[in-house]
Amino acid sequence: MSLVGKNKSGKSPKPTMAETSDRHVLYQQSVQMPEVEVDFFTQTFQEIRGKFPLIMKEDFCGTALLSVEWAKSNPHRTAIGVDICADTLKWGEEHNLKPAGEDIAKRVQLLNADVRAVVEPKTDITCAFNFSYWVFKTRDDMREYFRQARAGLKEDGLFYLDIFGGTETHDIIEEETEMEDHDFTYIWEHAKFNPIDHHILCHIHYEFPDGSRIDKAYTYDWRLWTIPELREILLEAGFSKVHVYWERFEETDDDDDYMEGTGEFFAATEEESQESWQAYLIAEY
Repeated sequence: MSLVGKNKSGKSPKPTMAETSDRHVLYQQSVQMPEVEVDFFTQTFQEIRGKFPLIMKEDFCGTALLSVEWAKSNPHRTAIGVDICADTLKWGEEHNLKPAGEDIAKRVQLLNADVRAVVEPKTDITCAFNFSYWVFKTRDDMREYFRQARAGLKEDGLFYLDIFGGTETHDIIEEETEMEDHDFTYIWEHAKFNPIDHHILCHIHYEFPDGSRIDKAYTYDWRLWTIPELREILLEAGFSKVHVYWERFEETDDDDDYMEGTGEFFAATEEESQESWQAYLIAEY
């Protein structure tokens, strides 16, 4: 670790906001909405299966914020968080799991493992969010992951994936979002896209009011998958049916030509093309 040097007055300069910020905290504040996702799980599982889900497995769980929120939502719920990065899991244990209290900690199990290796205990729900499963770049690798995900479900279980797309996903862009409640700017960058194999390289950066910045706080080397491709592979992997839940868009007050996502999702079979969209896929065992 490098030491902070002294300025001309002989005093150590004040650390910048970037130097004193934790990238995991920034990610949770700018990207994740665990309460909303838990509500979505509950609502859609009851719509499709007619029952209340209790056991959830979060693949690629990172800091396990969603797993902790799942356990918080009902005293009978349990969660399994799986991630291959031991350091990130440790951070989640220290900053999310332990502060949630002993009862929650007893009902959340964190596993440092390949997501394809965990199929027990069987769960009501398995999810792979924040597009993390896009690390699988071939149909064969994706199919194998989906088969293992299905093997870890109960016979009435559901598998949840999120996906983004739109015409601008092929462009080199940066999108800035002011996180006013947290006093920083979240920047999502499409740094590279190859139309031949759909390889996409993305970065997350953070900027702060003092002018400091964290460049490439996170980098993602993915294949940009499409809904038809993933639906086909899910069915090939043995799932019986795949639902698409599309985000509802509405016009903004400032610009009638600009449509903004509402955060509400509904079952859809046909939609108009958009510059940018997000959706969920829900696959039935």
